[in-house]
Amino acid sequence: MDVGHIKKVSTAGLLITLGIIFGDIGTSPLYTFQSILKEGGQATEELVLGAISCVFWTLTLQTTFKYIFITLQADNKGEGGIFSLYALVRRYGKKLMLPAMIGAGTLLADGIITPPISVTSAIEGLSGVKGMEHLIVPGNHLVMGLVLTIIILLFIFQRFGAKVVGWSFGPIMLLWFMMMGTYGLNQILHYPQIFKALSPVYGFKLLTLHPKGFWLLGAVFLCTTGAEALYSDLGHCGRRNIQVSWLFVKTTLVLNYLGQGAWVLLQNKPKLGDVNPFFEIVPHGLLLPSIILATAATIIASQALISGSFTLISEAISLNFWPKVRVKFPTTVRGQIYIPSINWILCAGCILVVLYFQTSEAMTAAYGFSITIAMLMTTILVYYFLRYVKHWPLWVVVIILLLFVSVESSFFIANAVKIVKRLFFLVFEIGLIFTMYIWYRARKIHNRFLKFVNMKEYIPLLDDLSKDTKVPKFATHAIFLTKANNTYQIEERIIYSIFSRKPKRADIYWFVHVERTDEPYTMEYTVEELKKDKIIRVEFRLGFRVQPRINLMMRKVVEEMASHNELDISSPYPSLNKHHLAADFVFIILETFLSTDNEFAASEGFILHSYFFLKHLSLSDDKSFGLDTSETRTEKIPMVVAPITKMDLKRTHFKIYE
Repeated sequence: MDVGHIKKVSTAGLLITLGIIFGDIGTSPLYTFQSILKEGGQATEELVLGAISCVFWTLTLQTTFKYIFITLQADNKGEGGIFSLYALVRRYGKKLMLPAMIGAGTLLADGIITPPISVTSAIEGLSGVKGMEHLIVPGNHLVMGLVLTIIILLFIFQRFGAKVVGWSFGPIMLLWFMMMGTYGLNQILHYPQIFKALSPVYGFKLLTLHPKGFWLLGAVFLCTTGAEALYSDLGHCGRRNIQVSWLFVKTTLVLNYLGQGAWVLLQNKPKLGDVNPFFEIVPHGLLLPSIILATAATIIASQALISGSFTLISEAISLNFWPKVRVKFPTTVRGQIYIPSINWILCAGCILVVLYFQTSEAMTAAYGFSITIAMLMTTILVYYFLRYVKHWPLWVVVIILLLFVSVESSFFIANAVKIVKRLFFLVFEIGLIFTMYIWYRARKIHNRFLKFVNMKEYIPLLDDLSKDTKVPKFATHAIFLTKANNTYQIEERIIYSIFSRKPKRADIYWFVHVERTDEPYTMEYTVEELKKDKIIRVEFRLGFRVQPRINLMMRKVVEEMASHNELDISSPYPSLNKHHLAADFVFIILETFLSTDNEFAASEGFILHSYFFLKHLSLSDDKSFGLDTSETRTEKIPMVVAPITKMDLKRTHFKIYE
């Protein structure tokens, strides 16, 4: 069964949703309440009730209202994520690529801190097991070794995909949520007064009257870890499965937070030391199996985040926001991909986070800044979606926008004070956003100076060249990739390659164009013969989540044309034809390089030089289009954007010798 196709509400669908969607937010109770108590100081009733109130209303406003109710409506043919949202609204604003880039960059940065926080929190819980309190000390070599081992194995596993193991995620997470809810409920029965913490009054009092008040929002924000990623995974399970299962997930989360609060108040101690209330509410005899289950849940949460990062980069490549990198398909599950370069970048980032911060407490103190920015960027795009795609009344959209912006801005300000603790991430985020911006801007500049000519004028020339037997034949079928959207347009550089260099004589000339659609999984093509059995144009319409495997797709096109007697693919050479061998096909890739004959403005020069540096590090065009190198020829074409117009060169001598 294919995970990607379970979209209807069903027992299987709900179970898989628990495994794929709610891993991050489901493991946040491991560290959220502990962080609030640490930053709040004394564990007073005011702090405990106010903290739970803030957590409950954050889950209600941010996760339930914004993401579960509002944002999940912005599905692009069933797919979610910031790039899917951008694809829906980009026609309504010229600068909307900026929030899309910033949101994607900061969301990717989240991928190097959330796995270490979750796994480290779970492993540190072993300190409560009798006999291990002196072995498991936050930040010691044993804890860091265990965490690093789990994280490294997790990233090594990515190359094999998660098709089989993915089916075990749901039952494990179901057990995890039931365990959390049960342990929380057990404490609530001893202190039922804790339910009054659900009143927003206690949260308001905490933020306004407590000495650290507003700044505690930085720790409160940890409870909504994974809310942004929740939307990104929409395509795996479907909106209804997510919405229905959230009722169960939120109930167990709230019960667990209430249970932790009840336990703290029952202790009647202003100072609790380094204890983690999450593990303190676990019956002592069940502590070890609970920690094992917590570790499994954190691994599942990390797996979902890593897979989401692969999907995000794959979409960025299709939308021309990211350099072309190698993309692999480890399983037959639709949409499941593996990007080696991103995998090892994230792996290196997670290892550095563990080595740098060492403890979950230090990690949580640095978390939040990035993801609040990602949420604000999503809010901007959601505004355009509600206003121009859904056509909601302006006053309704403005109220929703103001609500989200005010809440998220508060979290952003509270988390901004952490920037000194997280300069490590800032470099990573800026690098990601810079790469996207440079790639996008340079492609725009490149396309601006791309010259097209009228194909109709060159049809007779191509026909004559094809028949000129004095010109050595280059290939039976010569295939060029073109960016021209119009059937009767072609790049000037392709014409130059065919006629002005060593002439490329072929029996049939193919011109292949790839158009990216705003739908995720479109796979269509059209064929137009501009001259019968001589010039053929093929246009592929591919969704932004489909990898352009042009070699395989062209083979399919040729086979279908041959089966309909629209094309003769037998070899034109008699010695090969009599043995029924197929004709040869050659792809010609025109690869540009930045010519030295340019005079740039400073900004354009910086962008283009950065672009070609990144291009040098990325996949070549033939590999990125999935072309067989044995059937591909690459030509280097100089890119002249701003040609030198003035050169003070004087001739001083001319003489003819006889």
